[in-house]
Amino acid sequence: MINLNKIILCLCLMLIAAVGAIAQTLKDAEYQFKQMSYLNASEMFEQVLKGKLSDVDRQAALIKLAYSYRQMRDSQNAERIYRELVSKGTAFTGADSKVYLYYAQALASNGKYKEAQEVYEQYAKIEIADTRSGGFQRLYKNVDVLNKNASCYKIDYLALNTDHADFSPMYYKNGLVFNSSRVNEIGLKRMFSWDNSHFLDMYYLSDINQLTTTTPAGLGSSADDKLKIKKRGAGIGEDEYTPPTANDTKTIGTYSGSNIYRNFVETPGVKTESFSKSLNTKYHEGPMTFTSDGKKVIFTRNNYNNGKYKTSSDKINKLKIYTADLKNNEWENVKEVPFDNNDYSTGHPALTKDDKLMYFVSDMPGGYGGTDIYVCEYQDGKFGKPINMGPIVNTVGNEMFPFADERGNLYFASDGHPGLGDLDIFYVKLSGMSAVSNVSNMGIPINSSKDDFGLITDGERKTGFFSSNRKRGGTDDDIYRFTRECDEKPECQELQVIVYDADSKMPLDNSDVEVLTDGKSVMKKTDSNGGFKICIDLNKEYKFNASRDNYLPNSVSFTTLEGNLLKALDIPLMRVGIDDTSNVAKAINTSPCATTKIIKGRVTASKNKASLGGVKVTLTNECDQTVQTVITGSNGLYQFEICEGCEYTIDAAKDHFASKGNKIEKVGVNDPAEINSNLTMFEEGDVIALDNIYYNYTKYDIRPDAAVELNKLLRLMRRYPNMRIEIRSHTDSRATTTFNQKLSENRSASVVQYLVKRGIAADRFETSGYGETQLLNECADGIECTEEQHQINRRSEFKIIKLE
Repeated sequence: MINLNKIILCLCLMLIAAVGAIAQTLKDAEYQFKQMSYLNASEMFEQVLKGKLSDVDRQAALIKLAYSYRQMRDSQNAERIYRELVSKGTAFTGADSKVYLYYAQALASNGKYKEAQEVYEQYAKIEIADTRSGGFQRLYKNVDVLNKNASCYKIDYLALNTDHADFSPMYYKNGLVFNSSRVNEIGLKRMFSWDNSHFLDMYYLSDINQLTTTTPAGLGSSADDKLKIKKRGAGIGEDEYTPPTANDTKTIGTYSGSNIYRNFVETPGVKTESFSKSLNTKYHEGPMTFTSDGKKVIFTRNNYNNGKYKTSSDKINKLKIYTADLKNNEWENVKEVPFDNNDYSTGHPALTKDDKLMYFVSDMPGGYGGTDIYVCEYQDGKFGKPINMGPIVNTVGNEMFPFADERGNLYFASDGHPGLGDLDIFYVKLSGMSAVSNVSNMGIPINSSKDDFGLITDGERKTGFFSSNRKRGGTDDDIYRFTRECDEKPECQELQVIVYDADSKMPLDNSDVEVLTDGKSVMKKTDSNGGFKICIDLNKEYKFNASRDNYLPNSVSFTTLEGNLLKALDIPLMRVGIDDTSNVAKAINTSPCATTKIIKGRVTASKNKASLGGVKVTLTNECDQTVQTVITGSNGLYQFEICEGCEYTIDAAKDHFASKGNKIEKVGVNDPAEINSNLTMFEEGDVIALDNIYYNYTKYDIRPDAAVELNKLLRLMRRYPNMRIEIRSHTDSRATTTFNQKLSENRSASVVQYLVKRGIAADRFETSGYGETQLLNECADGIECTEEQHQINRRSEFKIIKLE
């Protein structure tokens, strides 16, 4: 007779064993993930998720699985897992809010721009400090704007490529030096023990004329080239945005690949060789740049020189920039550049054609995002102090692979500027060490929905080379040649501007219109039809200030950033003395809505509360993004008509002044017909209280309620990029004077740390602590007060040191 107790016992033991096995596999997967062995981690997480897990463990495993696929550039599987996470309806906040960002990026990488736009909107509502969302949303409404010059370019896939990583070419003498993880001549190559992929070396094609091509490359992967889950290790360059690398750096990526396919092999007629046995080591080398005489190379390498392998304080081997000299046909005298550091990475050097400046990439403290582009002087073999290229070039994302041509154009790759997906190639015009134009996307077919980077070209951009993983996806990079076969369309569009009477709708001739962009002003006058035509540049913001005798002036904003192809712009003017007997600057509401209300207010100076005239007051409808703008008279009064059910943002602008603006919540049926919203403007020397920046007793950490207000200051610092401020913090009277002094200093430092982490340069701040010396009420030592009264004194404020 079968013993029922034994059967039950056996089943229990099997269940316990199964649960134990799942727990062990989950632990192993977590370990591989922590070691950045994303291939192993992804396979283990997939296995674990087939078993039974708690809801908390399952969500955590899915987040790490999706991130692992993201790091391997497996956008299809990343999209699959992120879609599963988001479809559950969970609200991801804090560190997990990146789920929305990474999901949007995976969708864009797979060419699903409409879906990506919607997910970026979700992300923007949670991470308001991350400004990249708006640009991507606008671009994805009309991606065709990047297709205007597609017919001008011919793209060739080169027979130089192998089934290993080949990327980031650089001109040298009559040939190219490039990065590759290909197996060397004798078939031996050191490999990562943990992911079975090869280290990078520098290779040399001595004669560029040897290059042959295969079928011209398309925009993206074909049906036969779909990315597959790799059964080998991923490539190199893991930095929060690239696949894992042996140097384990969390910064600069050197996008490479492993063997996804074997059908692309090097043509025997294209002879390449190791660039230098003295420079190529058992670790990564490249990208690189050369002086114009070819006698000095400046290159990227792991922190390894003269047989010494060094790591950062957190035990990570970073990247550094090295120089070497050519003597007797050998490269020798390998040295670090003076601004290298064990605790952050530097790499991707690029010299200008006159050898006077060097651009490079780093994640050194004080930048805007993951990796930024820096520039330094280079004279007589000596390097100057690195200077960040600033917010025109750098974003909260990652900028890398710079290249400067002889005409002063800087080319670079970025995932922070709006693009087609993953890395796109951009360019900006330079004057010396500064950018003097807005950043432009190179567009299709140079860019694709995959990684595109490492472009080099001549000053006229007639021909050149770049790198991309578009052909086979994943981390498998190849080198392409491009040829421009026709003139590019000018980066401007014709705009018809019409000025008309707001009441009669009749056109107004002889109206003066000031056109402002990039700090420059051009005056126009309307013709008999009330209009004029103007060619405006793409990727710029414009202001049109219209005026006419017996009319109130009006100002309208217009942007061509990422896809705005509007052909006409209307500017209504309101007649003085007919519709404006109260001398209030009014604007016309152009948003269609069933019911309207009035919002009005006065603009005053913070210092003396005096009314301010000549202030441009702008109201933005958050429902449809329409904008109303007026210029205040001497009494500072303004008035707008708004729709019920919409949120609005109201702001003010005037030379030598700054404003925090106001947020108008949704107006309902039961709200008053007229709503007041006064605006205060600040100038240099003003001390401004930060509302709700309070601290717990004896603490200096930023509370959640304080973070909301600090995000307003964050937006203000971004809006006024030249503004410098002093952070001033205070305590209540309890505890000792010495303790309170130190506590207030720590509180100011916490505010600065919060803002610097979100991309504001540290040199824009000064910090001061005033302890208990400036109480706002009578709650001094020995006076009994409530906790609420004491909290009023535990505050931070800021003083404007410099505004322009």
